[in-house]
Amino acid sequence: MLWFKSHRLIKATPGWYLAWGCTHEISDIMWRDDRVAIARIQPAFSPTQRFVVVGDIWLSNQAELIGGFDFNMMDGQDAHPTGDVGLKQDGQDAHPTRDVGLKQDGQDAHPTRDVGLEILAYLWEKKGIESLKFLEGMFAFAVWDRERQELWLGRDRVGSRTLYYTTSGAICCVATQLRSLAPFRSNELDLVALRDYLCCGFVPGEQTLWRDVRELRPGTVLCLSNDMNEPRRREVREEVYWEVREEIGERENSLEWYGGRVRSLLEEVVGECLPQGEPVGAFLSGGIDSSCIVAMAAKLHDCPVHTYSIHCGLEYPHELEFANLVAKHCGTEHHILELNSDTIWEGLPSAMAYLDDPIGEGLTVPNLLLGRAAKASVNTILNGEGGDPCFAGPKNKPMLLNSLYASVVARDKADELAAYLTSFKKLYLDLPQVLKPEVWTAVKDEPSVFSPLLNSQASYLNRLMLLNIQYKGADYILTKVNNLTQAAGLKGLSPLFDRRVVELSLQIPPEYKLFGAEEKAVLKQAVADLLPEAIIKRPKSGMVMPMQQWFRKDWNRKARGLLLGKNAAIAPYLNQSIIKDWLNYRGDAWGRYGYKLWLLVSLEIWLQVNSNR
Repeated sequence: MLWFKSHRLIKATPGWYLAWGCTHEISDIMWRDDRVAIARIQPAFSPTQRFVVVGDIWLSNQAELIGGFDFNMMDGQDAHPTGDVGLKQDGQDAHPTRDVGLKQDGQDAHPTRDVGLEILAYLWEKKGIESLKFLEGMFAFAVWDRERQELWLGRDRVGSRTLYYTTSGAICCVATQLRSLAPFRSNELDLVALRDYLCCGFVPGEQTLWRDVRELRPGTVLCLSNDMNEPRRREVREEVYWEVREEIGERENSLEWYGGRVRSLLEEVVGECLPQGEPVGAFLSGGIDSSCIVAMAAKLHDCPVHTYSIHCGLEYPHELEFANLVAKHCGTEHHILELNSDTIWEGLPSAMAYLDDPIGEGLTVPNLLLGRAAKASVNTILNGEGGDPCFAGPKNKPMLLNSLYASVVARDKADELAAYLTSFKKLYLDLPQVLKPEVWTAVKDEPSVFSPLLNSQASYLNRLMLLNIQYKGADYILTKVNNLTQAAGLKGLSPLFDRRVVELSLQIPPEYKLFGAEEKAVLKQAVADLLPEAIIKRPKSGMVMPMQQWFRKDWNRKARGLLLGKNAAIAPYLNQSIIKDWLNYRGDAWGRYGYKLWLLVSLEIWLQVNSNR
């Protein structure tokens, strides 16, 4: 890779994986039996050793689950209804303690290895799939049932953790990191996933960019077993155990009443995220989302709160004035990181190496660098991700205008989908030109993963929110936060994307989220007393990276070398003559070429870093 100073590819160390099938040639084994091999992680076992559990688990209610209650007393009872959103109503706590009592035969069975895995192993033996009712937090796991020879895969409700599995070959491999599956897949791309990446800047749905690998959807469990009459054939059963849906509450209740519910829940959720006896960090842009998380942390935590902001030079638009105001108001230890074009360009291979699927937006590298800076002071970092999807941020406005237009002029479902894909401001309108003819022919009539929700019966604003929660949230926002904070050695938490907050947001009448022209009205109501008035009333602008200027001044020659060479990874799929026009800024009436080029540079680097060749 001659266009980077390091002159070498970054290869991120792969994590654990589980292989099911013909596993006798698998290396790095920590545990195996005649059907399953587990590599690079020590599994947990249920009390009878029947169930073997691996995964990535962080439970916000872990302390409750490790208590001394005898779990046997709960057998045969519905310990925790699925619909509980954990809110306090009528003076009572509607979020009961779910103590599974990790004790056996009078002895202390507190976990000695990974606590989350041990809890799940204990629960799974008692309750099977019903165990998921007890878990709050972030998790992705595999459970091997040695008796029934079944492999169960599960993922948390909103998609804070990822889980991937291969779909071809004699071995089915499972991992929380896509790169861990590299030895078990081909280099063949899923062309529909490529199309969708170019439209959205991320890969939505169960597809991944690799044709042989799928991602388990949030709130879903998958059971894999062999056909007893044909052992080489897999049987697959899928069950959705949680699905967010619109359940709008009483409209006679006021904005202030709903604001009080949001406030009460946020205090509970943020409180669960604060590490005991040590400082906590938070990314702070100065917008309402990150500011409200910082204010909550400063109010609730008894240790220092560190905040972290970035800018790209004072000559470019920035939000330091607002971030500094919040930091001073909340009494945090504030850190500012200045980035430049060289820092961003040189950091791209590392960022792409740690992402499971490519993400083509400008804050990937800053997120990684900010995390590395934060690691010097904290181990846990909070963020404000989730405010836009859950509380109707300004990115919904173009689609709402489209809805108003649709009420005057008859439009069909294809028009609604086109309007939604156009709202991402990526390459949807360029697809017929930027994709090679044979690729465009192969994908142009393939259905979109967004269509079922876009055509649902929910209110229009909540349809957009559901799309953003289920796809943009799980496949872009949370994936980015999870992978890049872990790469920096941090635990990253998104309180506004907690499943209880998500559920509450879909109970709030749409007019209290987008209140006239005011976005996130109910969230602002909830935290108005915690923040300066200037933060509550300011319009959202968001952090905008100066891609347009950097591709013109600093990156043009490097980008040409990456994107236009005959050996470029994107060359078999994309029309390089169009890319050349963009690099020459021909016809850039809307000033978007820099952002389009970053999307393609990110894709090229991701393909190079993750190739098996």
